[in-house]
Amino acid sequence: MDNLIQGPSAAKRPVFSFSGQIELTESGLPSGQLTLSGPSERLDAGHWPVRGDLAHVRLAGKVFVPHYAVPMPRSIVPCGASLLAQGNKESELRQELGGGTLFNVLDFSGGWAWGQVGEDGFVGYLPMEALEERQG
Repeated sequence: MDNLIQGPSAAKRPVFSFSGQIELTESGLPSGQLTLSGPSERLDAGHWPVRGDLAHVRLAGKVFVPHYAVPMPRSIVPCGASLLAQGNKESELRQELGGGTLFNVLDFSGGWAWGQVGEDGFVGYLPMEALEERQG
């Protein structure tokens, strides 16, 4: 609880105080307190990295979800993989991905990885064994 801000002005400040640099990644994401300026937009799940519980950190301030994630870059294994709409083998196919394709993982759960192809590609699920550490 040491990071919680205390005192009368706490309501107008970020919930947590981080020591050092606030920026989460080197990509120039916004820092400081983020607020929504209107209703949360309903975005197409196939093209935007947002679900009811989680969204890409770049969408903070645009959509309201309980958690935001910084992507973890991974590569598709050399034999390729099928990107699916849901985390099960019977789900709708979104795209066939070739080996080495960049996949930005936002969540690992139940043997599946949820994320986005590159920076602006399809969003979906891959079996965790279809991913490997990104080289360079």
